[in-house]
This record gives sequence, structure tokens and C-alpha cells, in this order.
Amino acid sequence: MRMQGMAALVTGGASELGAETVRQLAAAGAKVAILDADLAAAQALAIQVGGLALCCDITHSASTTQALMAARQAHGPARILVNCAGVGMAGRDAASPEELSRMAQINLIATLNVIRLAAADMIAQDAMENGERGVIIAISAPAPRDGHAGDAAGNGALASLTLPLARDLAQFGVRMMTIAPQRFTTPLLQRLPQVVRHMLAASLPLLKRPNMAGAFATLALHIVGNLSLNGDVMRLDGAPR
Repeated sequence: MRMQGMAALVTGGASELGAETVRQLAAAGAKVAILDADLAAAQALAIQVGGLALCCDITHSASTTQALMAARQAHGPARILVNCAGVGMAGRDAASPEELSRMAQINLIATLNVIRLAAADMIAQDAMENGERGVIIAISAPAPRDGHAGDAAGNGALASLTLPLARDLAQFGVRMMTIAPQRFTTPLLQRLPQVVRHMLAASLPLLKRPNMAGAFATLALHIVGNLSLNGDVMRLDGAPR
């Protein structure tokens, strides 16, 4: 898919991985709507890239519906969705039921709702070249394969649903992919003691100080442009395992 002039949505688009994805999509010519609960940060980024800032708490269906409607009115129906909104824990999975429920709500239920709404808009559009109508990219931790402590809630289910969703949507010309980046550079892990962060970075055999936001955004844009990528979870972690 050519990104020039295409409408794109990025959830969690005001910080870290989402913000860099917004920058790269805008640089490629896409009309980007930045969906984030932090409206001030989204507005600051929108000014930089010429995008649209929308306050959106994806855990509230009405907020999500309103944000997608506003994006559609401004840019037209989206052909690209990149879900960067998500949470995790810096500890073990033996958390309270309330904390686990919140993680699963954001990482799985709310994300699937955004996918549902965006996919409906994509399916309703005319097919482009090669019959494609849109592409959806989700984010997951490597936990489903590696068993990372603190990252289980919602991530395993989303990773497992990637292929079934891709098969359901393929008949309509919509692709579905998930990226599983390593978490050493997220705001959550920046709150860990410095010695722990250095230990985590040292576990990478190749890149000791990876630019994960840049790497994530570059891969997301490659997925958008590569019609053969569909139904898979792609690791982006420098092979620490």
C-alpha cells in the first residue's frame, strides 16, 4: 500500500513507539490521527507533524467511537491502523485481580474494539490495487513465547488471535499483523532502578542501546507497504532469548 494521502490511525500515538510511528507515517505522506488519553501531548505532536490530535480512552467504547468518527470526518475512512496503546507491569504476574483485569481490558478487549471499528470502515471502502482495503497492526509483548514476568495479561490472547483475525479479514482485503517489541525502552521499564535497566540492555547480544521506537515504526511502515505480510506476530527484540 502506498501511504501518500492515506488516512491512518495510531492509538497511544502521543508517546514512545506510537509517537515515532506517527512521525514516520506523516513523513511518508499519510494523514495521521493521533488517538491518546493525553490530549496535550497529542496536540503537541500534531503541531509538529501536521496531524490530528484526538482525546481517546480506548477502554471506553463511546470515547473510541467518537474519536474514530472525528478522524473519519477530518481525513476520510482510515486505511491504516496501528495500535500502540497498552500497559504492562514491571513485576510478576501474581498481581491483584483488579490490576490483571485492567491490563486485559486495555491490551485485549479495548484493542479488539478499536480493530473492530476500524476494520468495518476499511471493509466499506472500495478496494485499491491488488484488492487491498486496509492494514491493521497490533502490539504485543514477547511474553506469549518467552514467558516474561508481568506481561501475560492480554498479550497471549492478542498474539493468538492475530492469525484468526487475518483469515477473517483477508476475504475483504484487510491485513492483520502484530509486532512484539522488547520492552527495555518503554516508560514502564524506565521506572526500574538503573542497574536493572543496564542488566536488561546487556542481555541483548547485538544492540546494547536499541532505538526501539524507531525500529518499531520502521517495521510498521514496512508492513503497511508489503502486501505479503499477513497473519503473523513479528518479534522485534534483538534476540535476547
